[in-house]
Amino acid sequence: MAEPVKRPSIKPFGKLSRTTLAGRLDMRNGLSNWQFTAVSAAAGLALAAGAVLAAGPWDSGQRKAEQDWAAAGDRTGGVHHEPAAPDGPAPAPSAPAVLAALGTTAGKAAPADPGAPDGAAARLRSVLGPLLKDPALGTRRSAVVVDTATGKRLYGLGADTPMTPASTVKIATTVAALTALGPGHRIPTTVRASADLRTVTLVGGGDPTLDRAALRTLAADTARALKDGRTGSVRLRYDTSGYSGPALHPIGPNENIAPVSALMLDEGRLDDTSSGPAPRSGDPARDAADAFAELLDEAGISTESGPAPGRAAAKSRPVAKHLSAPLSALVERTLTNSDNDIAEALARQTALAAGEPADFKGSRRAVTAQLKKLGLPLKGVITADGSGLNRQDKVSAALLAGLLARAADPDHPELRPVLTGLPVAGFSGTLRGRYTTESGGTGLIRAKTGTLTGVNTLSGTVVDVHGRLLAFAFMASGTSSPSEAQSALDKLATALADGKR
Repeated sequence: MAEPVKRPSIKPFGKLSRTTLAGRLDMRNGLSNWQFTAVSAAAGLALAAGAVLAAGPWDSGQRKAEQDWAAAGDRTGGVHHEPAAPDGPAPAPSAPAVLAALGTTAGKAAPADPGAPDGAAARLRSVLGPLLKDPALGTRRSAVVVDTATGKRLYGLGADTPMTPASTVKIATTVAALTALGPGHRIPTTVRASADLRTVTLVGGGDPTLDRAALRTLAADTARALKDGRTGSVRLRYDTSGYSGPALHPIGPNENIAPVSALMLDEGRLDDTSSGPAPRSGDPARDAADAFAELLDEAGISTESGPAPGRAAAKSRPVAKHLSAPLSALVERTLTNSDNDIAEALARQTALAAGEPADFKGSRRAVTAQLKKLGLPLKGVITADGSGLNRQDKVSAALLAGLLARAADPDHPELRPVLTGLPVAGFSGTLRGRYTTESGGTGLIRAKTGTLTGVNTLSGTVVDVHGRLLAFAFMASGTSSPSEAQSALDKLATALADGKR
């Protein structure tokens, strides 16, 4: 019997050095974040870059020990929630549970405190104020900086004003999914056979990362079960009834997202890419079913005709099952690569967990309900989709920064993948091509990007020169040059880590 998981003692950050604190925040399989913070030294830059590119931010999902801790505390659940193995590094320490100021029962975030002992609020006003006046940030902008160790808002400009978040809404989507389902939840894809074994149904559970290797295993397991019953040919059906409502995102056919389906192969991509824009299938469910039929034939089970849509019979029995990677890994991949398909799937998984219809409207209600549980300000917030492609999304900078602070709270270890999934400035995901060694932010900033025409956002974390973990959100709309707006946002984030302030 496995030894019981012991919850480690959590101590406040205090005045730890930036290198020590960052390393404790992101230890993954022996690779510590000091390699990122060390990039300020030229010798450390190449080492950090190689380590990040080789390992990838989601290669093991959430730290195994933290996942055990979350499961042991019975904070998470879900039909397919499975605890991780008990090995792995100890959970990373994070901010003490004093974050009530972020979202009180009255739903109001704490104001900046000019009387802070170290004058942090006053310094931030003097540094961020001029940067926020950059014309590159368009006609409207908002900003929030929170000290995660105290929950104190150190800076705020239009903090509670809902604005179009673009892809930074994925922070809300992933937090809601982890809150509803837990980091160990896995999305199933199953194969069911009729009582006479003459009809086989491939049932999608909503895993957009289902790939050909997984389908091959499903086909082999199915063929084995059918051959035991001496069945050599079948009728093939495919069931997408797990999701409802329109499959097309409101933006219409687009290379940034496939039709949202409970059954799809490789996110409906028609090339060999795994992230970014790509040609997309118009019917990802049918494509997955066609591939499964081909693999069944290879396994010795012929299909009498092409696959047809249809629900599995009530008396059918499961003959094969595939489970996705843990939700923790899906969350990290969503945030690192700004993956729209996985984000929409996570929103629908949240809806299913809440008993809501798995469509855009049901997902919106379910995500909002989960965010309410965290006690953060939601006035005017609209989560019209899970990906941020919908311009009807409205989120405040206070909410984004608050969600990241909650993810650093030791009372919410299930949310840690939200922090570990954030792209690293100059190294990974959507921040790989941003920041330079000259800018001073390389390796020190982890943040989710957001970009739509006329909208640019950035929200993440940084360890400042005083050893504090800061959560920030910068939002701009009415921008005319994406590159200039991104540069202005990067300067704001870099200023939080800049030792000159």
